Amino acid sequence: MYQTIIMPVDVFEMELSDKAVRHAEFLAQSQGVIHLLHVLPASASMSLHRFAADLRRFEEHLQQEAQTRLSTMTTHFSIDPSRVHIHVRFGNVRDQVNELATELNADMIVIGSHNPTISTHLLGSNASSVVRYARIPVLVVR
Repeated sequence: MYQTIIMPVDVFEMELSDKAVRHAEFLAQSQGVIHLLHVLPASASMSLHRFAADLRRFEEHLQQEAQTRLSTMTTHFSIDPSRVHIHVRFGNVRDQVNELATELNADMIVIGSHNPTISTHLLGSNASSVVRYARIPVLVVR
C-alpha cells in the first residue's frame, strides 16, 4: 500500500506510540518500510561553555537511551524487523519529521496522539504541529 512510512514516537511515552503500531503495519502491508523517529530537544544555549562537555555527555546518553528503546519497540511489530528502521534526531519534532520525510521521499506519516484537552488546543501538540506542516498524508491515531 505505502512504501515508506514515518512514525514519530516518544520513547518516554510508549503507550501513545503503541496505539499507532498496528495502523503503520497495516499501511506498510507486504513491502512497505516503517521508519521510527524519536526527536530529542536541541541543546539550549551553547553559550554556557563551562557546561558544554556535560551537556554533550547528557545528550549522548539520551540519544543512546532513545536508540535502545526504539530497538526494543521494533519487537512490537509483526512484520520483518529488517523493514523497521530507527532514527534519533535533535531539534523540533515538526521540522525533523518533515526533513526525514523529504530525505526518504516518504508516502505517509503515522503518529499517535493524546485525546485533545484544553491545553493542547491552546498550546498545540506535536501531532497537531506535524499535521499542519506536513507535505504528505498524516494519519493521527488516538
